[in-house]
Amino acid sequence: MATDTPQQAVISGESWTRFCEQLRRSGEQILRAEAPADEQTRAEGFRYLTRLLRIALEMHLEFADPDFPGFITPSHETAKIGADNPDNLYRYARLNGEHEYRVSGQRGSVAYLSFGSQKGGYETDGKMIQTGFIDAGQLQLDAEGNFEIILSQHPPASGNWLPLEPQSNALIVRQTFLDRSSEQPAQLHIERLNGGHAPAPLDAARLQQSLQRVGGFVENTARLFADWAQGYQQHSNQLPAADQALCQAVGGDPNIFYYHSYWALADDEALLIEVDQMPACDFWNLQINNYWMESLDYRYHRICLNKHAAQLAANGSLRMVLSHRDPGLANWLETAGHPHGTLCLRWVGAKQPVQPTTRVVKLNDLKELAV
Repeated sequence: MATDTPQQAVISGESWTRFCEQLRRSGEQILRAEAPADEQTRAEGFRYLTRLLRIALEMHLEFADPDFPGFITPSHETAKIGADNPDNLYRYARLNGEHEYRVSGQRGSVAYLSFGSQKGGYETDGKMIQTGFIDAGQLQLDAEGNFEIILSQHPPASGNWLPLEPQSNALIVRQTFLDRSSEQPAQLHIERLNGGHAPAPLDAARLQQSLQRVGGFVENTARLFADWAQGYQQHSNQLPAADQALCQAVGGDPNIFYYHSYWALADDEALLIEVDQMPACDFWNLQINNYWMESLDYRYHRICLNKHAAQLAANGSLRMVLSHRDPGLANWLETAGHPHGTLCLRWVGAKQPVQPTTRVVKLNDLKELAV
């Protein structure tokens, strides 16, 4: 029988028990009937839940106070969500749309930079709806590349503005690199305007709310992208355009056109992804993920190609090759020891997205392409 108040639930341990039960229930998403049941997929699936837990604890407990916001990195080398872009540096902060905030910083030289305010969340309704957006092309900068952005429901008298709605609860920043070795990321700081000097000590109500949100985030995020992966199996080894409205509803960038799919290859097969003529765009990349839509380990494997790294043919076409072994061709993408998974292609700022084609061939047949 449930206790009456957060204070009683925390003191008795019931809040913790409910939290642990939701984490246990999250494991059912890894055991879904349509999900591959091999050792590797199961092991990565349960590790994925621990990664989601780490993200959620920072997002909804440690950095959850919108009166004293701070940036966290919600996807990175060892914590990944929903086809996380290996070329991105993601930053995330919790907000309250009834307040006003200032983001200040230095532009850096990263190829693409965007700021979006959002409402909703994977921990509740599984959606993150955009409530305001500004990218680097719209930013007013000083001579040294410094800037300030006001986040508020009503525009300031002058300067950069990111709109908020009363229900806005988060800020997502995307920084996209063409070449991490030569580009400098933006330096960012966020603060609430007209706020207090220090947060109040943790109490039972805040802890219970945070645990509920953390548990909801883990379970609902796992369910959401397991649903997506299930749908992609219907067009295995193809790469159709994704439902763009759905991508935007879960936090996608409005400047990005997305393609998502599923791949599965035998040891002697390769998947060719070809584009007859690359579109003019600010950025593009293609990445290989595991079944749970986590990018494969890009620290040690070449699982992503972008506008800077890919080699185009003389006529402007592009061919990428996904295979278990190096075929000796340009634009090879590694499966990193995986027999199957998902993949994602993005055009960023393309006025006219171009549909890629795909075909599965035998590795031996790739020899003719090397001539």
